[in-house]
Amino acid sequence: MQYTEQFDNTNTNLDIAIIGMAGQFPGAKNPEEFWQNLQDGVESIYFFTEQELENSGIDNAKLSDPNYVKAKPLLKDIEFFDASFFNFSPKEAEVIDPQQRLFLECALEALEVSGYGSAQGSIGVYAGCSMSSYLLNLYSNPDAMRLEEMILLGNDKDSLATRTSYKLNLKGPSFNIQTFCSTSLVAVHVACQSLLNYECDMALAGGVSIQVPQKAGYNYQQEGILSPDGHCRAFDAQAQGTVFGNGLGIVVLKRLEDALADGDCIHAVIKGSAINNDGSLKASYTAPSVDGQAEVIVEALSDAGVDPDTVTYVETHGTGTSLGDPIEIAALTQAFRTQTQKTQFCAIGSVKTNIGHLDRAAGISSMIKAVLALKYKQIPPSLHFQQPNPQIDFDNSPFYVNTTLSEWKTNGIPRRAGVSSFGIG
Repeated sequence: MQYTEQFDNTNTNLDIAIIGMAGQFPGAKNPEEFWQNLQDGVESIYFFTEQELENSGIDNAKLSDPNYVKAKPLLKDIEFFDASFFNFSPKEAEVIDPQQRLFLECALEALEVSGYGSAQGSIGVYAGCSMSSYLLNLYSNPDAMRLEEMILLGNDKDSLATRTSYKLNLKGPSFNIQTFCSTSLVAVHVACQSLLNYECDMALAGGVSIQVPQKAGYNYQQEGILSPDGHCRAFDAQAQGTVFGNGLGIVVLKRLEDALADGDCIHAVIKGSAINNDGSLKASYTAPSVDGQAEVIVEALSDAGVDPDTVTYVETHGTGTSLGDPIEIAALTQAFRTQTQKTQFCAIGSVKTNIGHLDRAAGISSMIKAVLALKYKQIPPSLHFQQPNPQIDFDNSPFYVNTTLSEWKTNGIPRRAGVSSFGIG
């Protein structure tokens, strides 16, 4: 759980500045296009024709299965990579997981947009990626297997952060974070702690998830996490699941006092963050827990030093499942009720209704959305919400689902947002 606010010249030694952002999202090649889509309420989920899926190698038996959903949030041009720019041989570039190729390009872009195109000082890298599906394709190619060592280095998760540091000459701490769906937001938390401990002077934090082949649907199972129709209806009575897609995002972080001294462009300030685990106090390994979520939200608020009734937007995990959505709102309500009894003062939304669930990049896409909302002083609509899930009592909670593009009014307090991300286990 992270708490972020619009920069208001209030400086403490524990604040972290966000001085750069980069990413690629379904339907958007960069954060600017991403924001335009969010403003316009665009759903960036692609629905395939049967011909497209046949051309991608999907067999007819699967295509005729009524539970095979022909939808996925896609990235454009994942096959392209400027190998010579990063001093890769063509063969080496060919066997490297697209997740690692695009993350490297995105890391350089993030540094450039923050004003640090070349390595300066101690810069850390904290990131995670999904399991390499590209590796499975390579193993089916006998010619490629002659390059087994190169393939393993190019597809192992452990190479993501350290290869980025190697190619960009970054000399701060560099390691992978892996916590399933909360990976990239946990990476941001760890990066903040590293900055506050003076282990580095700047940090890149984020995540990437790219599954290949891109043109493929998925099998729907009743009571599972996946949507039966390719749409994510977070918090709605008709919510039946989410849809996983491809994307990546990175933020550049710096201690606020240093960012001010160096004249950096400050997009937003991270006031505090927290992570925890439920242990065994839940129904199963994959099940969420009200108490565990409530505890980490309280910890994040305490770390940020802000009162809940000054937080007027929360970008939720919001997977659109009948089990997860009520638990998330119950946990948020329990946490906020420790200090306020006010109702319906805090807007909520879920970027998954726009771009699906980006897996290891889900948290960072949520955070970038929240930072853009702060920057442009608007709260974009959360899609597909008509009637609340009957297990959610919004009327007596601090929250309401924001369904239209709205001016983010301050009412005499700084604009403050919370961002939640929860991982399996």
